[in-house]
Formats: sequence, C-alpha cells, structure tokens
Amino acid sequence: MILVTGGAGVMGTELVKGLIERGFEVRVLDRPGTSIEGVDVELRHGDVSDPKTLEGAFEGVDMVYHLAAVIIAHDPKVFQIVNTGGTRNMVEGAIAAGVKHFVFVSSASVLYPFTTPYSESKRECERIVSSQTAMKYTIIRPTLAYNEHGGLEFRMFLDYLEQFPIVPFIGTGKSLKNPVHVDDLLKGFLAVAGNPQALDKTYNFSGGESIPIWDLAKLMLKHRGKQRPFVPIPIWACRVMAKGMALVMEKPPLTWNVIAGIIQDANLDHSDATRDLGYEPIGIRQGLEQIWPVK
Repeated sequence: MILVTGGAGVMGTELVKGLIERGFEVRVLDRPGTSIEGVDVELRHGDVSDPKTLEGAFEGVDMVYHLAAVIIAHDPKVFQIVNTGGTRNMVEGAIAAGVKHFVFVSSASVLYPFTTPYSESKRECERIVSSQTAMKYTIIRPTLAYNEHGGLEFRMFLDYLEQFPIVPFIGTGKSLKNPVHVDDLLKGFLAVAGNPQALDKTYNFSGGESIPIWDLAKLMLKHRGKQRPFVPIPIWACRVMAKGMALVMEKPPLTWNVIAGIIQDANLDHSDATRDLGYEPIGIRQGLEQIWPVK
C-alpha cells in the first residue's frame, strides 16, 4: 500500500496511475473538494498541516510519496505552515503507523546560495525527513518541470514572457537552468518504488541539458511561434521595485522569490539517479520540440 499526498494534482494523478499499472495498491490524500478523474483509487480528504485530518490515512501503508506543498504564496508563513509543518505531521504519522519508506519531493531551490522563504521551508523539510531513523527515506529534488500543460512555475514564466511586446528581463539571464520533462520526472518517481538502491538517498531529477535562462526564454517563445526583444533590468533595481510593490500591493507581481528563482543556477547533476534508477532524461530542446513542434 502506497500513500500519495497531493495525488489529485496533475503530477500526482499521473504518479498514481503509474503505480497502479505496476501493481501497487494506492491511497490518495488531498485537500477537501478534490477528485481524481479516470482512476479507480481510494481518495481521502485531509490537510497535511492539520494532523487531526490525517487520522486513518496511514492505516496499512508501507510507503509514502509526499508531493503536497505550496510553491507560490504571498504570505511567507504559509510555507512554514504547509510545507514544513505538513511534512513534520506526515513524518510523525508515518512513523507512528510503521511506514517503512518515506519519499519526499523537495526542490532544486534548497541549494540556492540566496535563500527564499520557500527554499528555506524545503531545506527544513529535508532535515526532518533525513534526520529520523525509524524508516527509510528518499529525497527527490526536481528542477523546473514542464510539459504541454505546465507545471506551475514553467507556465508562469511563459505567461510572463508572452505578456509583453518588449520583455523586461530580471538580470542578465546567465543563470543556468536544466528543465525536466514531466514524463521523465514521473519515470524517476516510479523507479524509486520497491527499489532498495533508493533507500536513504537524495537524488537530483534534472533534465538532460543545461541552458542559460535567457536562451531558455527565447527558445520557449520560438516554440510558441513568437519573438520578443528582451531588456535586462539590473538585479538591484528589481529588488527595489519588489520592496516598493510589497508596501502598496497585497499580491505584488514581482517578489524576492521570483527574482531569486530567475538569477540563481538550477543545473543539478543527476548522475546518481542515472546510476541507481536508470534515470535518462531528455534535454529541453528535444522536449519543447515534442510538446510544441516548430512549424
């Protein structure tokens, strides 16, 4: 029995389908009001930040995939409540129920030299997962995930690029990114289940090709059949604007989280995952050609 948190989301649903196809019994835990279309699976509603709603969720469970998390929030406290607090609740509940293997989906941002409330919450989550000794763990750090539907950060970046006839670009665009196709990410997730090589390990799930974010942005627009001139905005000016927006706007479009995500490298080495899991991701050029062929 495998419990998947966030299993009603886009990526979670695909993971659940893959696990079921491989013969695993699956239970999904997701927020009240969610549903899973086209999957015959046990769905329980709960809130990872509220341990009272988790009662019974771990019954008979051998393994947990903990995907549920907040990526975007204008209140920094939400990251601590949902990400850090929710992970602590999940780990404590899993230990109490005798779960043998806990898989935590973290983030490439845990390695950022300039932290954000989100990356700090994920760092603390990793510490919670890896410091306990009652069950085996696997930590997965995906880079920027994408397919024809998203993911969330990829879609937000694309929406931003397409919004302006002339794109104001944060910094010089030299930071190295290594986007990962969702299909490759899911193959990696599935390769962890029942794999003794994955126990007590941390893996980077990046794509097969690094690229400066400036070039990535141009490539994304090209595959959408568009061209835009870019104007680099100094990082110091972006930070000043972000602070000013925060003073007068409830949900400012420019924040330190956004700036930090653009200017820092997320070009992680996935060789350990290749060795242990057979993880062989495609590069971003091949991936974009698959989802949006250039005509």
